[in-house]
Amino acid sequence: MFQIGKTIVSDELLEKEFVCNLSACKGQCCVDGDAGAPLDEDELEIMEKIYPIVKPFLRPEGIEAIEKQGTSIKGEDGDWETPLINGADCAYVIFDRDTALCGIEQAYNQGLIDWKKPISCHLYPVRIREFTDFSAVNYHRWHICSDACELGKELEVPVYRFLKDALTRKFGAAWYNELDTIAKDLKK
Repeated sequence: MFQIGKTIVSDELLEKEFVCNLSACKGQCCVDGDAGAPLDEDELEIMEKIYPIVKPFLRPEGIEAIEKQGTSIKGEDGDWETPLINGADCAYVIFDRDTALCGIEQAYNQGLIDWKKPISCHLYPVRIREFTDFSAVNYHRWHICSDACELGKELEVPVYRFLKDALTRKFGAAWYNELDTIAKDLKK
């Protein structure tokens, strides 16, 4: 582990390789698990604001779940997350044939909103844990991402490089540049 500003970063971001392989996993991360996508408190207002714009992209069962539960909910652990459809799919998930996609991201891709998706989704497979004095930045392993690990290894793309845009969005360009410098120095 190493420190950048007020973050403690796992070496695995530099050591592990990862490239999402949507054609292999079919977006399983949006439909598996027992909780919705984690949300930062500052994202709650954004979720409310964008919902009317995102709504036309969503499936009827997603709309029903959101209108019944809200655009975000408190999970069993007390943290904020996206609502689920019948305890399974994220309420914001849509499908292109058999591949799960994000309705929020589809609205973003069409230029209708300027917010890509929850940062936890954008950052995956990195998870952030907030502490009083620092944030822990860790690599998260999930069996459904084995194809992404294989593709990352084949293409020789470390996690941190795959997540350049997401990490920059979360921590800023200066933070990412420092991370990149550390990675290059360690390779020497």
